[in-house]
Amino acid sequence: MNALDDLPTIVIGAGPTGLAAAAHLHERGLPFTVLEAGDTPGAAVRQWGHVRVFSPWRYNIDPAARRLLDEAGWVAPDPGALPTGAELVDDYLRPLAQLPQLKPHVRYGARVEAISRLGLDRLRTAGRDTAPFLLRLADGDELVARAVIDASGTWSTPNVLGASGLRARGEADAAAYLEHALPDVLGADRGRFVGRHTLVVGAGHSAANTLLSLAELAAVEPGTEVTWAIRAAAPTRTYGGGDADALPARGALGVRLRAHVDAGRIRLLTGFSVQTLTPTGGRVSVALRHGDGRVESITVDRVVAATGFRPDHSIAAELRLDLDPVLGATRALAPLIDPNEHSCGTVPPHGVDVLAHPEQGYYAVGMKSYGRAPTFLMATGYEQVRSVVAALAGDWAAARDVQLDLPETGVCSSDSAVSAGGDDCCGPQPTGRGLSTGISGGLLSAPISLIALDAAPAGGCCAS
Repeated sequence: MNALDDLPTIVIGAGPTGLAAAAHLHERGLPFTVLEAGDTPGAAVRQWGHVRVFSPWRYNIDPAARRLLDEAGWVAPDPGALPTGAELVDDYLRPLAQLPQLKPHVRYGARVEAISRLGLDRLRTAGRDTAPFLLRLADGDELVARAVIDASGTWSTPNVLGASGLRARGEADAAAYLEHALPDVLGADRGRFVGRHTLVVGAGHSAANTLLSLAELAAVEPGTEVTWAIRAAAPTRTYGGGDADALPARGALGVRLRAHVDAGRIRLLTGFSVQTLTPTGGRVSVALRHGDGRVESITVDRVVAATGFRPDHSIAAELRLDLDPVLGATRALAPLIDPNEHSCGTVPPHGVDVLAHPEQGYYAVGMKSYGRAPTFLMATGYEQVRSVVAALAGDWAAARDVQLDLPETGVCSSDSAVSAGGDDCCGPQPTGRGLSTGISGGLLSAPISLIALDAAPAGGCCAS
């Protein structure tokens, strides 16, 4: 018996992946504690509760969690239905967290401030692998653990508006005019957008969802204007594969967005980067820089920063992490998901070996494991934690038997030339095991009218 065996595994985050880890730990008979910074399970998911996800319920429920819920008489949702974030929390995460097998082990309002090894800083090697982990919470409390499964996600650390990875000049001063990704435009946040001009920056699904809501609002509220700005030369990546997409809701999103742009309800600006934000007269002036160095400005009332997310590894600064310098994922996982190189490939099923760090016993899983890579499905996180927990239980055969069956989510190669015609620039992607790193790509039937701010560098039809 190892002296660590009696200590719990601490799971950071009570979202979908964190609670799945808890379910697997329970099934393996391993002690555990879940630390959730929010006041409820799925607190981050709740913040985008008005948004409907692309993947149906059958991909969103962890098998171990399902077994526990079924034993308690849970009535499962329609496996083919598409839940909203709020439904994910109310119909799945909350009932799961309330189960007697999990509830006593979930602690809310517990924000982790730092993780280290008890009595050892990052420099010390002797005795490191047998020393417990030490977790310090924001309230000063300290806990020790056998292992740490970090499922804290990336929602609280969005990317900045500046194109160089740095804040745009004046971004902090303009905070009163900025919106986090996925504001509830048609619900709780409606008053901030009615009769106003909103600039949405970003080319991902968060931007697309917000743009569709703003277009719907503009149709019924006079004076509501919508501008969409992207760095790419064309929005093909955002439009996706339409009817060819294996997740129909995602394909329909791109089709609807394109229709609004074509009809002029959304003004599209391409080939730019945000340079400066300047509050002026109760509005904000946004300076956009062209590739040739020219700068022009647009003045709006609100700016939605739908520019993606990044992991925060600062809480693990005293641990020995082997992070890819580009994505912030593990060095083993990063080459499989890097959108610069593998936008047409699929991510093979992966588990504990790919997620491991030199710091034995620490694993970042779920959204956080992908670093800055833009696409992640819950089912991937579920297989990650199943593998990690099996390894913690000493069942290495199960830990390394990683399998995952997901819908095709491929995206065109960024090396393909853009076609002005209707052919798919990449052709269909195969359906099979694995998770692709982008959106199903390919040009749709007709080119769109763009307001070109700059002649962007030549790239693929799906270039970001």
